[in-house]
Formats: sequence, C-alpha cells, structure tokens
Amino acid sequence: MGRLLNACASKPEIRYFAGRMDNMKLFKGKATLVRLQYLVWAAVLLISFFAMLSADGVKRSATSAIINSCFYALIIYGNIQFLYPHLYQKKRYVLYAIASVLLLLLAGLGKGYLSFLTHNRYFASAPKLLDAGTYITFFLSGITVFILSFIFRLAIAYFLMKQASEEALLQRSQFELKLLRAQVQPHFLFNTLNNMYYEAYLDSPRTAQLIERLSDIMRYFVDQNIQDTVPLGTEVQFLDNYIALERIRIKPEPEIEFEKKFDPGVYIPPMLLMTFVENIFKHGIDKISGCNKIEISLVHQNGYLYFHTKNPINKHARQVSPNGMGLDNLRKRLSILYGDNFEMDIVNDGQYFKATLKVPLHESTVHDSRR
Repeated sequence: MGRLLNACASKPEIRYFAGRMDNMKLFKGKATLVRLQYLVWAAVLLISFFAMLSADGVKRSATSAIINSCFYALIIYGNIQFLYPHLYQKKRYVLYAIASVLLLLLAGLGKGYLSFLTHNRYFASAPKLLDAGTYITFFLSGITVFILSFIFRLAIAYFLMKQASEEALLQRSQFELKLLRAQVQPHFLFNTLNNMYYEAYLDSPRTAQLIERLSDIMRYFVDQNIQDTVPLGTEVQFLDNYIALERIRIKPEPEIEFEKKFDPGVYIPPMLLMTFVENIFKHGIDKISGCNKIEISLVHQNGYLYFHTKNPINKHARQVSPNGMGLDNLRKRLSILYGDNFEMDIVNDGQYFKATLKVPLHESTVHDSRR
C-alpha cells in the first residue's frame, strides 16, 4: 500500500499512468465495440481487395470489395440485430426461418444487380446478362455468411462480457482502495470506544457492556459487511448485539423470543437478515400499550436457512406498506444472489406482521468463502 501511495504522489508517474488510461479509452464503453467492428470490416474490405487485385486491377477490385462487404454486412447485421432478437429469441421460429430466407434472397439479388451493373457500365467491353446460376451462387454464399453471423454475434457477446468483467474488477479495486483509506477514522473510533469501555467498566459494568456491543456492531459494518459471505454465527451475533441495544432504548422492554438452530460455520451473504429485524423495531413497537411480543426463528435444516419474524402491528403508528423500500431492495438483492432459488413471504393480517425467508446454503458457498 505504501508503494502505491508513493506512486500516486509522483507527478511524472501520474502523467504516465494518465497517458496509459487515455490510450485504454479505446477499449472502454460502447464506442469501443463500434471501433472494433470498424476494424473488422476494414480488414474484410482489404482482404477482398487484395484477393482480387492481381486478376481484376485496382478499380474493379475496389468496387467488388465494397459490394461484397456491403453484402456481408447486410446479412450479418440483418440477422444479429433484427431477425435473431426480434423473432428467434421470442420463439417465432417459423417466421424467423421465412424472414431469413427472404433476407438471403434480397441480399443475393442486390449483390448480383450491383455487381453486373458496375461491371457492364465501367469494366465490360460488351454488356453481360445475369443467369440463374449466378444468383444461385450468390444465394449459397449468403448462407455461408448467414452462418458466420452467429460467430460474429458470439464474438460481440464475449467482448461485452469481458469488458463488463474488467470494469467490475476495476470498480472493486477502487472501492477497496477507498475503503483502506477510510478505515483510519473507524479504527480511531474503535480505540476511543475501547478506552471508554475500560473507564466505564469500573463504575458501570452494564454501560460498559453496551459500549462493547456498539463497538462490535460498528466493527461488523467495517470489517464484515464488505465480504461476499460471512459465517452465520457472526451474522447471528450481529443480530444479538443489535437486539440488545434496542432492548435498552425501548421502554417498557419488549418480550423477545429468538430461536436459534444452526451450524455457526455455515456462510451466508452479510446483512441478509438485518432488514427483517430492523423493521420490527422501526415499525412494530407500540410504546403506548407496551404489548410488544416479538418472535424470531432461525433454523438451518436440509441445506436451507429458514428465517421467520413475527410482531404485533402497532395500532398507534402510521401504517406503512408491507413491501417498503428496504424489503424491495432486499428482494432485488436476493434475486441477484440466488436467482429464483429463494422464498420470501410478507404477510400483514391487520394484527401481526410476519416475514419468512428461505435461502439455500450450499457446501460450495462455504468452500469459496473460506478460501
């Protein structure tokens, strides 16, 4: 890290890396893909030109190369930009086959007409007529180009995927660097909390315990929340600390039952359960009646984690939607993490608010997290 910061402090090296980044702009963003395709078609044009140069001369070779390149582009882009996404991917297979044949016929007729038109007008001593064999040849060559269009499409998809992966890696590296710089202040705060803990322990052990729990919560945010996965035992300890602090804040103290049956070594994404628990204390606590019985259950069984919360509806508070922003964001995150392999149910029956979550815990997840 010291070397990196020293490098950033050197002005000549900053100019050097800035120049390198300017050069890399050719390979970033949508314009990059456009430039790449320009290069491909320039190569096709030059290859066609030089392949016919010795036999046909400069002018005729250039004309034929331009017509052939336009012919190839019409078929390739007509397929990958229109026919394939709008017909084939929407399972309109018969219409896709018919449209593909029409595209090949149109391209073949166009190529044949332009080729003989330019030949008769500029290069032939006597006009020549098109025959059926020539059109068949153009049609068959169009089929070959049509097949190659799928390879062209795969190449574009691979390029975009690789580009997205590199950008994600760059963003992650930048985030980690910013995090390392930002950790100076949290560590200062942790040291201060530790000093407060030792001072409070002599006079008020209960206050010292609260300071310790607060320190653990903040350390979790700094150290664990940036990880892809954390031990389930660590996540549960974080929930325990949060619940303990809420017990002190709320008077009269709520009645909380927290059932725990799990393997502490199993790994899950961090902050996956916090939204449900936070909603309980944010929307489900009735300080007027004081009747606040909260049920929380966390069970690891048959490769799945079952998490359930239940709390009474606060009749004296403004009612909120059962699908608030926090829960919507959580559902989106679960979709990214697990696809369709999860269950999340929210029920508001007017008396109780119930939330249930079921997510898989695979052995591969445990292995990858520990590596």
